[in-house]
Amino acid sequence: MSNTAVSVTGLSKRYRLGTTHAQDGSLAGALTRGLRRLIGGPPASSQTPDTLWALRDVSFEIKKGEVFGVIGTNGSGKSTLLKILSRVTEPTQGRALIHGRFCGLLEVGTGFHPELTGRDNVFMSGAILGMKRQEIARKFDEIVAFAEVEQFIDTPVKHYSSGMYVRLGFSVLAHMDPDILIVDEVLAVGDVRFQKKCMGKMEDVGQHGRTVILVSHDMPAITRMCSRAILLNKGEIVQAGPAHEVVNHYLHAGHIQPAVEWPDPTQAPGNDVARLRALRVRSEAGQVTDVIDIRKPMRVEIEYDILKPGQMVVAQFGFNTEEDVIAFIVNDRDPVWYRRPRPVGRYVSTAWIPGNFLSEGTMVVGGGIFSEDPWHEHCDVPRAVGFRVVDPGTGDTARGDVTGRWEGVVRPLLRWTTEHSSL
Repeated sequence: MSNTAVSVTGLSKRYRLGTTHAQDGSLAGALTRGLRRLIGGPPASSQTPDTLWALRDVSFEIKKGEVFGVIGTNGSGKSTLLKILSRVTEPTQGRALIHGRFCGLLEVGTGFHPELTGRDNVFMSGAILGMKRQEIARKFDEIVAFAEVEQFIDTPVKHYSSGMYVRLGFSVLAHMDPDILIVDEVLAVGDVRFQKKCMGKMEDVGQHGRTVILVSHDMPAITRMCSRAILLNKGEIVQAGPAHEVVNHYLHAGHIQPAVEWPDPTQAPGNDVARLRALRVRSEAGQVTDVIDIRKPMRVEIEYDILKPGQMVVAQFGFNTEEDVIAFIVNDRDPVWYRRPRPVGRYVSTAWIPGNFLSEGTMVVGGGIFSEDPWHEHCDVPRAVGFRVVDPGTGDTARGDVTGRWEGVVRPLLRWTTEHSSL
């Protein structure tokens, strides 16, 4: 018996831009042609359609029970792929085979009618999504409890807050029992607490052997929940593999640079108090580099001009992981200048990072100049420079002889002591 849940082969989808209903023989086409004549618009025949390939030769397989991620920028083809998998639209070329019962192209609040109560909408939405009435009734209390709307379940949803609405909509989706669940950005619903609850529910779905296709701009969710992922760009797969590697490529490919400079002060970020001139990643020896040995100290420096005398400013760096999670933020606490007015001039502030502190992977650094009391931003450039921390695998780091992915933002080589006594 095949272990494949989804098989996509040579999938392509072409749209013809500039085509309208006016070019067909439908009633909508006739109305459009009449309206165009009324407003004096050009006839449809004068419009030359262009071709847009929303997907081009996309192929991949998803195993049963796998949580699979699909990422990419807006317009990369993610929505088109979901529409084809969900049978909302047909491909121009290729095929997509779905093995098992599925619920596709999920949208929070699918089928909700504002005049109906929450109770009525649960049954109607569930039916639209393919659930039988007996199945909905059996899960009704669980759906309502998860959404935390028990008190308002017999109130028309037009009186719900936006948070209540999306919580109930997600709860209906999350309590279906398809073999394959296609989830499109629903983890972004609600407040932070409920988002975590949603993620927990999706993880539970995956652990119970159901296949989940997760489409999201939430990179930590992709790396946490998905074993594999694909990255789409202009309708093509540009990266496929382990989720953390694909996310790393998405976040940083083409953006990793160990230094950025603004030689022209009129184009440099800042104001009439301070302007940035450069940010640089350097090795312990002072070499500008984007590759750092995990065992070696390193430094990040920010070069800037103070343009007005008497300013008490502080430099700041923000370090982000490859999943775009904030690792830490550091402010300049050099006692030479901290809380001291500065004369006009050029400054270079350096933050030193010890060896055996950061974990393997890509770090992206942003920098800026601020005043602290009261807080005021003079210039700030997020995600300006980056570097990759590598472990040489010699066994003398915190990893030791362990292979495979090692979780965590930091990986300190701590001092340990072990005492022994006879039994």
